Amino acid sequence: MSESNVVTDADVDVVLVGAGIMSTTLAVFLKELQPHLKLEIVERLPGEAQESSGAWNNAGTGHAANCELNYTPMRADGSIDIAKALEVNVEFDMSRQFWSYLIKKGAIASPDNFIHPVPHMSFVIGADRQAFLKKRHAAMSAHHCYRGMEYSEDHKKIAEWAPLLMEGRDPGQPVAATRIVSGADVNYGALTSDLLNYLKRMDGFAVHFSQNVTDLHRRPGGGWRLKVKSGLLGSRTINAKYVFLGAGGGALPLLQKSGIPEAKGFAGFPVSGIWLRCGKHEVAERHSAKVYGMAAQGSPPMSVPHLDTRIIDGKRWLLFGPYAGFSTKFLKHGSLFDLPMSVRPDNFLPLLAVGRDNFPLEEYLVGQVLQSNSHRFKALRDFYPAMNKSDWEFDVAGQRVQIIRKDQVHTGKLEFGTEIVHSADSSIVALLGASPGASTAVWIMVHMLENCFHEQLVSHWVPKLKEMIPSYGHDLKTDAALTERVRKDTAEVLGLHTV
Repeated sequence: MSESNVVTDADVDVVLVGAGIMSTTLAVFLKELQPHLKLEIVERLPGEAQESSGAWNNAGTGHAANCELNYTPMRADGSIDIAKALEVNVEFDMSRQFWSYLIKKGAIASPDNFIHPVPHMSFVIGADRQAFLKKRHAAMSAHHCYRGMEYSEDHKKIAEWAPLLMEGRDPGQPVAATRIVSGADVNYGALTSDLLNYLKRMDGFAVHFSQNVTDLHRRPGGGWRLKVKSGLLGSRTINAKYVFLGAGGGALPLLQKSGIPEAKGFAGFPVSGIWLRCGKHEVAERHSAKVYGMAAQGSPPMSVPHLDTRIIDGKRWLLFGPYAGFSTKFLKHGSLFDLPMSVRPDNFLPLLAVGRDNFPLEEYLVGQVLQSNSHRFKALRDFYPAMNKSDWEFDVAGQRVQIIRKDQVHTGKLEFGTEIVHSADSSIVALLGASPGASTAVWIMVHMLENCFHEQLVSHWVPKLKEMIPSYGHDLKTDAALTERVRKDTAEVLGLHTV
């Protein structure tokens, strides 16, 4: 193991670009499955989890589609489609199982460092939205994955769940809420550090900070050669059999430099964010929930407001937002030239097509940029009518890059999920996209292993994978007994509530 800025050339089995939750999760998987592998993580910033994985750069929600209304659209016939919600729900179960395995093994010292029980709620205002939420609850609570989800339109009951929502609210205002107590607040930055500290104890692992991958190309004999720049110390090369680009918004430019045909047509649409946060003890202690609202008609998923309990470094906070905006940066600590430098002949038309077909998104982002602080506080007041401006401060969130890909019908299509792009020989893999992101990092990595390391997985890795994720190979969406057992076991290890 090494942690260094010393510039030396290296030959490794796998190089992982970016020291966030994705790369560290994959690195742990690979070392657990094949301990002799030689791995190296390269990070351009001075430490791990300083971009999207950082505690203040995301909402810290353990996304299980409990409260996020964008995962349950209404069909043309008025019924509620919960298919996407179910997928996200059981994907988070995989994360819970993997983290529990690491804790029981002693790889992670304590769950209290990164995860805490926080109920998940949906909250809506208005009779039409009441009707939607009631239908949604009926559809979801009938499935075993959402057993225990509660619904109420009663002001007093909702006040019991989340007092701040109802204080100062018009008693005649129609509202509705759902709640499920098994939700979680997750500090993905702390988890990243825990995973990295575990990796550092292993032979055949190295992490290098303040080093920037500037170029990469195929080697004649197979594998890849990466050029790495390290400040005033010059540059070095890394020869690797496999490359994983888990650098958030920085993955797309490197994928483009790889020259693989699978990268053609991909583009990025960056979105910036701002939070309001409150650390006043007497306020934060009175709210214990992640409360998600409903996006305005025609607005994108990232516009969904939420009032969240956060526990960061032992302190309880309230977080509200996000307020989105447009930036040409692909990373929070990136360059204003990131977007223009990513434009290529193969993605120019998809970019134009997305601009043509997504006027509501553009209108929303412009509106967000032009918002005054008084407008932002008004949005908070819809959730917390009795709020005091002086209790809150603004903070800059992380940068997210929504993926644009070629589309035969529309020329280009804006994607709001996560995209795994890999070469035909699977020697290079890039992770593109945003939400639900970190929550489903384990599922993403298992999916990647199945696609890119299929031969090794089938021939050698399955028994170990089942040890790490007991439900692997089973469908929790159809196996109620296994779902109950898995959730009971992981809740006990992680200190979460059960229903």
